[in-house]
Formats: sequence, structure tokens, C-alpha cells
Amino acid sequence: MTTGVFAMVLGAAVLHAAWNALVKVNADRLVMIAIMMMSQVGVGLLVVPFLAVPAPESWPFIAASAALNTAYFVFLINAYRYGDLSHVYPIARGSAPLIVAIVSVAIVGETLTRQAGLAVVVIGLGIMSLTLTRGTDAFREPKAILYALGTGVLIAGYTIVDGLGARLAGNAHSYTFWIQLVNGLPITLLALYLRRGRVLSSVRMCWKVGVLGGMISLVAYWIVIWAMTQAPMALVSAVRETSMVFAVLFGVFILRERLDLARLASIGTTLIGTMMLKMSR
Repeated sequence: MTTGVFAMVLGAAVLHAAWNALVKVNADRLVMIAIMMMSQVGVGLLVVPFLAVPAPESWPFIAASAALNTAYFVFLINAYRYGDLSHVYPIARGSAPLIVAIVSVAIVGETLTRQAGLAVVVIGLGIMSLTLTRGTDAFREPKAILYALGTGVLIAGYTIVDGLGARLAGNAHSYTFWIQLVNGLPITLLALYLRRGRVLSSVRMCWKVGVLGGMISLVAYWIVIWAMTQAPMALVSAVRETSMVFAVLFGVFILRERLDLARLASIGTTLIGTMMLKMSR
């Protein structure tokens, strides 16, 4: 992974943590996410007339990505319902790069150097170890853990699908913005169904934050899709998931969540893994 790609994905990690924090503090997370996704549909409608249509081979991947992203948001909402941002986020984001690495090497056929593979493992374990810093309290909400792990599986799923789809599309930018046209509809329909009668009041309360979150999420997604056409998916996924570090900082300084030495050690482990990955060849 070149320095330029590494820096761009690290920036995407900050953006990932930022929009997750916005979702966490919103009272109606489902409507918030629906607004985010529909704002991305709006951007897609403005941009796609100026982009080439993705190659036909990539369209099944676009459909699969839309389905996985919808399921991901449902699991994420439920995970945040039962657990703190700094509890749920590390499990979800830490498990994802490990799954991506296994699948991309064993099934897709990508190759990783020994140092790069070890770096991915260190990053994943460093992220996931954050949940252990709560001691037994971390396991008192089994629903939060199960939803977080399910979220991690879905993150890995759409990461692999998007990486392959963007490569087949012939242009990462076309893939990114065309996929926005189908990504927003399922979650919006779900919000209209589950929040029927309350949608308008929720929209009035959070539409500005929702649009902001949507733009932040779109830029982060765009960067990652492009990066996966430039570097192995496992490496891009691992660097992106360092968003955990920023999520913890947002949780501590904005959401008033607890920070202790154990969490600092987990962050340090993740950063060591990130440095190993950057120095790998």
C-alpha cells in the first residue's frame, strides 16, 4: 500500500468514526440513517449523468452490496441500542478486517506478505480487545455483543463485495455513485414502515444532522472503494477499521464515556499494528 493510499484510508477512518458518533447520539437512529442514505441518493442523481455506467459484470455486486448495507445498518442500530459506542464499535470494526483477510486470501486469491498479515491480525485483536477493558461488564449485554459481531460479518461482506465490484466496474468512482442510487431505498422503506406516523416529526428533528452524516459517510465510502482498486482489500479494511481509535476519542470527549489505561493499551496495540502494516512490503 502506497503512502498516498494509506493516508487517504486513514482519513476515511476518521470520517467513519464521526458519522457513527452522530448516529449514536441521535434519538431515532433508523430515521437518521434513512436521511443519510437518501441524501447520498440525491448526490448520486447529480453525479451519475457525468460518469460512465459501470460494466455489466459489476451490477450483481451493486445489488448484493445494497442488501448487505441494509442489513448492516439494521444490526448497527440494534447494537447501539444495547451497548455504548466505545463497546459496540470495537467488536464490529475489529472482527471485520480479520474476516476480510481470511476470505480475500483463501477464496478471492489475494496475497499478503507475512508482515502485512500479522499487522492485520494485530489491528483486529487490538480493536476487539477494547471490549475486554470493561471487565465482566462487557458481557452483561449479550445482545450488544451478538449484534456487534453480526455487524462485523456484514461489514466484511460488503467490503469484499464492493472491492470485487469496483474492480469489475472499470471505474471506482462510477461504482461508488451508481451504488448510491440503490443503497438508500431499502433502509428508507424500512424506516417508513417501522416509524409510520412518526417519520415526519423525527425528520424535522434530525434532518440537518442526517444530511451532514450522509455527506461524511459518502466521502469515507468513496475513498475506501477507490482504495480497494489500488491495494489488497484486507489492508484497506484493516486501516479503515482504525476508526476505532477515533471512535473512542469521540466517545470520551464528546459522549462523556470512560477512558482508562486498559483502553489506552488497546489503542496502542492497534496503532502498533497500523505502523507494521504501513512498513510492510
